[in-house]
Amino acid sequence: MSDSHPPYGGQQPDPNAASWGTPPGSPVTPAGYPSPYGAPVPPPPYGPQPTKSSNKGLWLGLGIGAAVMAVLVACGGVIGFFVLAGDDEGEPVAGQRSDAPGAPTGAPSVAPPAEEQPDNNNAVTARNSSDMSAVCEGSPILNAAPYTGAKGTKVYTFANSPERPESWLSKSVGFDKPYYAKTAEWASVSVVGCLTFEQGSEGTPRKCQYKDRDDKQVTVDYVSSRYTLTFYAARTGEKIGEGGRVNAPAVRCPSFISYNKETMRAYAQPDSGAIELALDKFTS
Repeated sequence: MSDSHPPYGGQQPDPNAASWGTPPGSPVTPAGYPSPYGAPVPPPPYGPQPTKSSNKGLWLGLGIGAAVMAVLVACGGVIGFFVLAGDDEGEPVAGQRSDAPGAPTGAPSVAPPAEEQPDNNNAVTARNSSDMSAVCEGSPILNAAPYTGAKGTKVYTFANSPERPESWLSKSVGFDKPYYAKTAEWASVSVVGCLTFEQGSEGTPRKCQYKDRDDKQVTVDYVSSRYTLTFYAARTGEKIGEGGRVNAPAVRCPSFISYNKETMRAYAQPDSGAIELALDKFTS
């Protein structure tokens, strides 16, 4: 801040102005100055002015000087006020940074409550319904619907297989139920049910006869097993419920089957009826 100087007060004395006394050209009364005793007194000779007139001029000069000084003091006070006001930065706005050392920081800014986000580096953003299966692999879905309760929620279910434990396929059930969501409605789903194959739960294989693409007769071992159903909040990956065990029965040979050409084995799929009952119980 640059230094401020008070304005010059009053007018400078005119060097050409005449001395205090009778202005030039004024008529002089021949009788001179009146005497306090009534008798006329002759005019004073040329030389110094009477002491009384000198004192009067001195007092008049002092009065004018005092008035000028009062004006200067008043102006200086006003200017000083504005200078101080310019230096005062005032209270910093809450949430803003103040660079002045020791300046009050004010109340901390209050941000609107943010939507809950998982503290998980493996969280992903879904682009379609199949991406929701990442929940079964431990990855929350950042753009899934928030979970507010089991009743009335939308649910997707996925199941893995003993031969591909890290591959999850959709198991859609309950097409006429409130918890059902179409593939295009994946953003409305807040719960994912994961059907995990139980190692060692395989039953005795059933021998099923088929013809391959070359119309050659083949025998496939059709194997039963069990799965465990667990429910997770899609957005946070938090475990929110258990659906119990779900059988994968191999009671009869299916009309069409997908099998491993090396092992000539095929595993039965989890029972759709059992999955539907578990979802009915969880969302009721």
